[in-house]
Amino acid sequence: MAAINVTELDGLGVELSGLDLRALTESDFAMIQAHFSEHGVIFFRDQSLSEADHLDFARRWGDVNVNRFFAALPDFPQIALVAKEPDQADNIGGGWHTDHSYDHEPALGSILVARELPDAGGDTMFASMYKAYETLDEETKAEIEHLKAVHSGKHIFGTESSTYYQNSDAGNGRIGNPEKADELTDPVHPVVITHPLRGKKALYVNPAFTVRFEHQTKEESEPLLSKLYAHVMKGDFQTRFKWRKGSVAMWDNRSTWHWALNDYQGHRRIMHRVTVEGCALN
Repeated sequence: MAAINVTELDGLGVELSGLDLRALTESDFAMIQAHFSEHGVIFFRDQSLSEADHLDFARRWGDVNVNRFFAALPDFPQIALVAKEPDQADNIGGGWHTDHSYDHEPALGSILVARELPDAGGDTMFASMYKAYETLDEETKAEIEHLKAVHSGKHIFGTESSTYYQNSDAGNGRIGNPEKADELTDPVHPVVITHPLRGKKALYVNPAFTVRFEHQTKEESEPLLSKLYAHVMKGDFQTRFKWRKGSVAMWDNRSTWHWALNDYQGHRRIMHRVTVEGCALN
């Protein structure tokens, strides 16, 4: 049996090697869970997961979320297709965000498998919301301690002509069902959550889906939200993951942001994503 190696990355996350995700023992999986809880992002190399294997691994974590907006694989509707063709300009996830914060019970995590990659580019950035909170000044921590924020997917996925994907070629076959976004009721989440797995405080706002603070207008909310976003974007708690054939990444949507870089124009990038259901946040 190959030795299991754990490499902590600068910023956040760990890379685990010497594991075959198709044949995990209970102790292997418990070790992976512990690293996921501690670090928020875990990376695996040199995997050979089929679509069924991908789903089997996801189901060890919980129920699978069937995405309402992403195109799915024809034979595996639980697997979202995150794709960009050579003639397409816009990618999916091309900005800092947290998956599913627009849900009342945000997803636990997402598991992304690389299927086809450009020769260069297409890395994914991650940022730690644990460290984002920890490194805030005490005055700001006190200011946000009891605040809640409204999150929404309508302006990203909805039918209005001004929504993000209505103005993007990603909305042409890759992102759909805008009427389902219009039907969403916008949840309110704490700005500082106590993480349900780790019991540790994390900052929980993001530039894509957080629209304002509760009981404030967008305009009133903008200065403080911008301050929080700028704090996260400084880079002290970020990791840039370079994909290779056989790479798998799993991130915790409650304690991280991520950003799929769009720097491979004219090339194809095909990824498969499975998302695991989560719980209400406090």
